[in-house]
Amino acid sequence: MLVKKQIRGLPAYAPGKPIAEVKREYGLDHVIKMASNENPYGASPKVAERIAMVASETAIYPDGYGTELREALASKHQVSEKQIMLGNGSDEVIQFLCRGFLSSNTNTVMATPSFSQYKLNATIEDAQIIEVPVTSSGDHDLEAMLAAINEQTRIVWICNPNNPNGVALSREAFRHFLDRVPKECLVVSDEAYYEYVTTDDYPDSVSLLSHYPQLVVLRTFSKAYGLAGLRVGYGIASESVAQAIDPVRPPFNNNAIAHQAALAALEDEAFIRLCKEKNQQEKQRLRAYFEKEGFFVYPSETNFLLVETGIPGNQLFQAFLEKGFILRSGEALGYPTGIRISIGSKEENDAFLEVAPTIFNTCKT
Repeated sequence: MLVKKQIRGLPAYAPGKPIAEVKREYGLDHVIKMASNENPYGASPKVAERIAMVASETAIYPDGYGTELREALASKHQVSEKQIMLGNGSDEVIQFLCRGFLSSNTNTVMATPSFSQYKLNATIEDAQIIEVPVTSSGDHDLEAMLAAINEQTRIVWICNPNNPNGVALSREAFRHFLDRVPKECLVVSDEAYYEYVTTDDYPDSVSLLSHYPQLVVLRTFSKAYGLAGLRVGYGIASESVAQAIDPVRPPFNNNAIAHQAALAALEDEAFIRLCKEKNQQEKQRLRAYFEKEGFFVYPSETNFLLVETGIPGNQLFQAFLEKGFILRSGEALGYPTGIRISIGSKEENDAFLEVAPTIFNTCKT
């Protein structure tokens, strides 16, 4: 069988190891997953209540347009429902954009390291990939990215805050960049960790849509809202962009339970504020520990920390795994001597901090 040449040998996305698999492999009774940037506090209690109400309706197709959720999101962001693009996670919206705008005679510009799905989906569409290394401080090199844009460029990806390092762009830097990007080139601001940002100078990207018609903003329910298992993400764009790519969207790409769960999650902003507060407290505690150990910690505006340890990431990953902690090795993320750790609950972080000194001391020798 002959598949497209551009996907021959292309690696599939590698998620963090499942808890059940680690328990079986290492004979562990308790495993803490700190690899996938999930919300350790789960979802709002309203979500489970809403799911129970609709659990018996699985024989009926969902609303293929997602009317209720579109309207709720449009109201939240003060935009038209025609500007909303619903996806099976924001990953699927990335796929829509690549399918709609990229082809073999186009290119796309992105930072590196950054979120892997930009490059993967662009490669599938046979577009040329132009990668621009982040700066030594982990920032997008916006001047170099701007210089890389040419007449064939269709999409520029800005991951803000960036995954895997958590560094966020400022409002001023982002607007200055947008002012100079050609109007026919999309700028996609992927804001999966938006709800966790605490810095005062983070851009209010949705408010910029009326000034920059080429801007697309991505958000997700998988992180702070705690719906990673239900896969709901969305994009906000100009009506012309959103409506142009809508034919690419598969029918019923969000299931009915996911729609209702997302609606319930939106109703409980107090829960999100509490999660943000706890995340900030625990992030500061973990950062203080790593810095006391002499490690460099990137200034993260997310619910994870990328830590440069000077020790091979795979070695640390394995050492923590054997003790029941699933972290993310930096070797697959573009940081060979780093680890990425999701911010857990206080109890999870207590357990991590209890074993970490011994593991780091052992791996340093």
